[in-house]
Amino acid sequence: MTTEGPLNVARPDDERAALLVWMKDTLRPEYGERPLKPRREPLHELISTILSQRTTHADEEAAYQELRMLGDWDAIIAAPTEQVAHSIRRSNYPESKAPRIQATLVALRDSPGGYDLDFLRDLPVRDALKFLTDLPGVGIKTASLVLLFNYARPVFPVDTHVHRITTRVGAIPKMGEQAAHRALLKVLPPAAPFLYELHVNLLRHGQRVCSWHDPKCGVCVLKSRCDAHAQYGDQVPAWKG
Repeated sequence: MTTEGPLNVARPDDERAALLVWMKDTLRPEYGERPLKPRREPLHELISTILSQRTTHADEEAAYQELRMLGDWDAIIAAPTEQVAHSIRRSNYPESKAPRIQATLVALRDSPGGYDLDFLRDLPVRDALKFLTDLPGVGIKTASLVLLFNYARPVFPVDTHVHRITTRVGAIPKMGEQAAHRALLKVLPPAAPFLYELHVNLLRHGQRVCSWHDPKCGVCVLKSRCDAHAQYGDQVPAWKG
């Protein structure tokens, strides 16, 4: 298809920043306003986010609940890794997640704050991200999610849905998820409630409309300003992030 003017991805930062504001405002009538309130305790959020990778929300919750049946965090550290893996079997790749969870818990137990993460509320954002990403098996997405969801810090978690939609629309060029965190923060307002609502509603949109394969462009509220739709119409190819 032909397009009028440059694609979003070729526009300057201020125009792509305005595009992201438009996306947030356009998604709100579809999925609702999302007040920023912690949904669970910080360490629960951290461990559940590790479990959530390539896993449905229902299976993530089931895996977390069975993991906690092993006992407190010290008991989970002390349990045989095979037993931890069995307890989280509803999560994909339990054999790799179990040792990562145990190693993360050991690192927290031995840190000055122990299992209490509330010191992250007042730590400079860069230092808070470094503390979390220095934990075994904790990447930038998990660290950002804990800081935003639990402590209203101005960071932006980029999961597969956020990455796919913002790239297709043209808010950022195509790049890996890690780089996308930096690229999006560069053009997003440093306002935690804004970042939270945009993240959650992009996730909903990715699950329901802008799927990785055969996206439902015909009903997409973002299509009027979407680079992928401008190029391919309703035949947007499968995502190959």
